[in-house]
Amino acid sequence: MVTIAGSAFTNNRNSHMKKAVVNFSDAELIETLRNKHANDEVIRFLYRGYYGLLSNYIRQNQGSEQDAEDIFQEVVVAFIEIVKKDKFRGEAGVKTFLFSLNRFTWLNELKRRSRASAREEKYDNESDADEKDVSHLLVEREAKGMVMAMMDKLGDICKKILVAYYYNDLPMKEILLLVNYENEQVLRNKKYKCIKTLEQMLAADPALAQRFKSALAYGQ
Repeated sequence: MVTIAGSAFTNNRNSHMKKAVVNFSDAELIETLRNKHANDEVIRFLYRGYYGLLSNYIRQNQGSEQDAEDIFQEVVVAFIEIVKKDKFRGEAGVKTFLFSLNRFTWLNELKRRSRASAREEKYDNESDADEKDVSHLLVEREAKGMVMAMMDKLGDICKKILVAYYYNDLPMKEILLLVNYENEQVLRNKKYKCIKTLEQMLAADPALAQRFKSALAYGQ
């Protein structure tokens, strides 16, 4: 797990203009992250180059300045991990990749908040809300676990594609950034094959198919 020291990130906004400006090309940035620690120069460069763009997206989509800072730190940590694990393929530039990762992270946070808000409203409107809310959370966790277990049987690529498309509502263009395929048509073909494989698995076990359908209902 990659972490960013509090002083390296938290103080960056106020201090980066006082430091010597060091710029990186995309290739230099990736090479530095692969072979070195995420030092202050790298963090300052990422903040200076991309915080304005990414934070503006958050603020324009129901987020606060604090949300923007929190999401940016999460995005930077995720990006560094992806690079260090050699999963950054370079099909898109760093700017495009970070923007997509920022959008993906924020939409997931909004969905999480929406689900939490819905549960709170249900809690307020039902006299036995305590028991029902706990029960719902347990069922939801079990349902999601079942869906993910089925996805695991399809393999890592199929799981990544289907989760991104159906759970995270990502368009094919953004999913393409997550997998190593030549173009969107190749990705669509793979998605179709993944779905057909899943259908065959469920067709062979009607009881499993019914449980899976119920689990999907909880996952929406």
